[in-house]
Amino acid sequence: MDLWTYEREQWEDGKATVCGVDEAGAGPLAGPVYAAAVILPRELELPGLDDSKKLTEKKREELYKQITEKAEAWSIARVEAAEIDEMDILNARMLAMQLAIDGLKAKPDFALIDGNRDHGSRHAVKTPHSTIVKGDGKSASIAAASILAKVSRDRFVSAQLDKQYPEYGFAKHKGYGTKYHYEMLDLHGPCPAHRKTFLKKWEERRP
Repeated sequence: MDLWTYEREQWEDGKATVCGVDEAGAGPLAGPVYAAAVILPRELELPGLDDSKKLTEKKREELYKQITEKAEAWSIARVEAAEIDEMDILNARMLAMQLAIDGLKAKPDFALIDGNRDHGSRHAVKTPHSTIVKGDGKSASIAAASILAKVSRDRFVSAQLDKQYPEYGFAKHKGYGTKYHYEMLDLHGPCPAHRKTFLKKWEERRP
């Protein structure tokens, strides 16, 4: 599929600067949610560019380097676990995405947002935008943003959270609710990096 269709539609409509936006880490039991916004040069060729979830870690790292070197502008933002608990994950995702857009050195005329949600009860994407379901596999800009968000989050969880709280094995599961992660929760209980509102099922099944 041509990954530039959605961008072209906006360029033809007079929006000169279009960014793609995506988030990573909405589902894990621990760690922040990340978002990225990317403005790519028009029709830039990035071989292998796709939804970050479909790529190997090695390919994501390669593309991360290329995107950050070649993008006209890029920005990464995150919302911490405690903030997620305070406002809920939908609001945290919306806040992270708008923060990423706001962090771009060039103000975009329009944003292409992955998914079908653009607002929560407290936070919303304020930049003119459209949402695209599974946009990370349909739009070059969103695919690039998905890679920056995913790689940035994985690096943070593997390098920093894993060192800070080595007993949970964060480098192995990136905070997701794997069998091993639940076993470590049973042994050690939650740490400050855990999202307390995501642990209700675990708490309910404890003796």
